[in-house]
Amino acid sequence: MHSSPQDRQPHDGRPQAASYGNPQTYGTPQGAPVHGEPQPGQPQPYGSAQVPSGRGSAQVPQGQYGSPQGQYGSPQVPQSQASPGHYGSPQGQVSPGYGAAQVPQGQGAGGYGAAQAPQGPGTPAGGRPSATRPGEYGRPAAPEPAAPKGGKPKKRRKGVLITVLTLVVALGAGLGGVAVLKPDLMSNLLDAPDWQSPSAAPPAEPVARPVLAALTDAPIPDAALLKQVLDPLVVGSPLGSSVSASVVDVSTGEVLYERTPTAMITPASNTKLVTAAAVLATRGPDHRITTRVVAGPNPGEVVLIGAGDATLGVTAKKFYEGAAELDDLAAQVKKAMGDTPITKVITDGSLFTGPNASPDWPTDTLGEGNVSRITAVMINGARTDIKDRVMPFNRYNDPERAAGDAFAKLLGLTGSAKGKAPAAATTGSAAPSPQGSAAAAGPPAPGKELGSVRSAPLLRQVEQMLTESDNTLAEALAHQVALAKGQPASFAGAAAAIEQVVTELGLDATQSDLLDGSGMSPKNKISPKVLTGLLVKAAGGTDSHLSDFFNGLPVGGWSGTMTLRFAKSKAGFGVVRAKSGTLNGVNSLSGVVQTVDGRLLAFAVLADNVPSDRETAQNSLDKIAAAVAVCGCR
Repeated sequence: MHSSPQDRQPHDGRPQAASYGNPQTYGTPQGAPVHGEPQPGQPQPYGSAQVPSGRGSAQVPQGQYGSPQGQYGSPQVPQSQASPGHYGSPQGQVSPGYGAAQVPQGQGAGGYGAAQAPQGPGTPAGGRPSATRPGEYGRPAAPEPAAPKGGKPKKRRKGVLITVLTLVVALGAGLGGVAVLKPDLMSNLLDAPDWQSPSAAPPAEPVARPVLAALTDAPIPDAALLKQVLDPLVVGSPLGSSVSASVVDVSTGEVLYERTPTAMITPASNTKLVTAAAVLATRGPDHRITTRVVAGPNPGEVVLIGAGDATLGVTAKKFYEGAAELDDLAAQVKKAMGDTPITKVITDGSLFTGPNASPDWPTDTLGEGNVSRITAVMINGARTDIKDRVMPFNRYNDPERAAGDAFAKLLGLTGSAKGKAPAAATTGSAAPSPQGSAAAAGPPAPGKELGSVRSAPLLRQVEQMLTESDNTLAEALAHQVALAKGQPASFAGAAAAIEQVVTELGLDATQSDLLDGSGMSPKNKISPKVLTGLLVKAAGGTDSHLSDFFNGLPVGGWSGTMTLRFAKSKAGFGVVRAKSGTLNGVNSLSGVVQTVDGRLLAFAVLADNVPSDRETAQNSLDKIAAAVAVCGCR
């Protein structure tokens, strides 16, 4: 099999938890949001990300989606690695407004519902800090109620309250995306007597301290000492003899460790790091893909025009959270058609050109189900069963036809046909209808727009692609890069456009030769130096669009394809944000890690011709990243 096994089934055989989107804070219920489920109550903000607060957890500068007020387009400075005041008090949290992003914070607060770190240095036995004491966060402890005179003490309904609160939080987490309760509020609610209402006035937020200095003032590991730690884990390891690595300080770009850093190695899914950066650098994080329907060439015909949105759903029950829906589009079309009966649905997928599967993929790739054919119009990433959440998936053999048939069904028809939209649709104009004439009540003119829906912002799609290593979504996004750079929307055009972006970012394009956007091709080649250079560039803050993609990097031991990683290297829990990659004989891991002293480092370890099995190779990579995390090396 050629695709990433860990993206299909966890190594221990257990189904992977559906944590689509971004991880929630430690201490919240484990009901991660699922793509496509309706979000009543609290709408999920696009681009939001909350990650576990481990000991010195990895932190990266926030881009335009991570502003302190949740303001769309406002810059934000990096979070501090340790909150001032009380150990682990909630410092630097941002309002969960549109696109607000939260990155791993310092030591986990020990209150109910607060961020809690996985067990590691400094964590009490049992893996989580002690419960919050009343009044610990600045609010007075609630008085204990006195027993009523002349009668039995009134029973407290704490059990009922706990149950209700648990359900509320669980619903908020499962349906609203992210639910965070302030630790002092939760503590006082649980400890207050049943006759006492919690104060309506919210507690004062702790005063924030400067955070830029916190990231840059932490000591840089000594390169010679780090080499003594990493060499035994790299040389002669189960990864084999073809291993290349690079470890770089994010703030200064100083090289701290390297082993043949310019060697061209097959990156597997580490390719998605480059794709993510290219999408954000060209289209931008707030770009939305618009799917339109126009009147067909003949009365009663409608044309569904694909724009490359792989996340498009059919109804509210869809795979991707925040995706546009065909039923919304169908309602618009019915209204626009008026009394004109709809007789035929045509799909126009001509935006994408060339083969719908990469010629550089192994011949059995499509049959494995880890990626679909790539077409300009498709639904739910071409999955036939949206309830299935673990790769490999059953895929439509003809994604465009499946989307057209689903749309036709919504309009009361059976089946669809492929074709081209009338010329007027491509120019955005339509023949005017004389007002008040009989023609005005007739069928819409060919090419007249009948309805449109927009995707989630591309930042959200990038997060979904990185978190779950979604190969189909990666290829669709790579085609968007081609469109943005004026290249044909094909596999060849996407590859050329991505290489162009690599050069524009100031990276060495001679050390990058990528033939697709997902990493499914074993012919892809890239050097660890290019990957760490990209990570440093993204975290540098000079391009806020690039730094946004850190939101989607899975967190070690916590989210996405990293959920079950670091089982034998627990020092990496919560402090490593990385993208894994696996093909036959290929294993890779690239991302950022925060050291025990609070220094943020970028790393990339690529290995091909790996002689060991997948799990052994992955454990070897985890040990390398975890060793960097615990090594002060000073």
